[in-house]
Amino acid sequence: MIMRMILNDLLNLFYPRLCLVCQTPLVKGEDHICLLCSNHLPYTYFTDMKDNRVSRLFQGKVPFVAATALFYFLQKGSSQKLVHSLKYHGNKKLGYELGRLAVTAYRESGLFDTVDLLLPVPLHPKRMKQRGYNQSEWIARGIQSVTGIAIDTSSLSRIKRTESQTRKQRSERHKNVEGIFHPSNADALKNKHVLLLDDVITTGSTIGACAEAIKDIPGIRISILGITVV
Repeated sequence: MIMRMILNDLLNLFYPRLCLVCQTPLVKGEDHICLLCSNHLPYTYFTDMKDNRVSRLFQGKVPFVAATALFYFLQKGSSQKLVHSLKYHGNKKLGYELGRLAVTAYRESGLFDTVDLLLPVPLHPKRMKQRGYNQSEWIARGIQSVTGIAIDTSSLSRIKRTESQTRKQRSERHKNVEGIFHPSNADALKNKHVLLLDDVITTGSTIGACAEAIKDIPGIRISILGITVV
């Protein structure tokens, strides 16, 4: 144990851990983001989860209990740097920390009080193999570490591989994700309140397609949480 601590100190001396946002060295107790940057992240403060930018994306389309997001996605801003590190640079542990941060931000709102299952938006098996992990699942792991809510990664499947949504217009995004999800174990979702999780919500087309795939399961209730919203 002592030798490991010495090695860690040496590594931090020659290869210091840097804040993902401002690139300054992190100090003891800081993970991924320094305290200064953490205090200036673009929180949405969507305490009203029935009427906010996220909930309005789904109103009249799919039934939901609550819908919200932790941060605004700001181009070239701190939230974009976090999402890109999580999604494209192999930083899956950041997803875990963001999940824990979401619980801290929404603990008093009651968002997690009645949720039975955390349902990360699934990746297609080929994309999963290519990336090596599902970033939304790591967000779920962070939430579970605080709340104890079970994670379900087997009851909803992605049955079609789609092109990236990044450069598509709103109408193209919705068409691109039509019918790509399928409930592979509907019985496990019966009479459950599930929280759908994703890293970025833009038009809501992807996470909306998830909700569409499971909304007719008897007794199901759906809530939605994104780490960022555009």
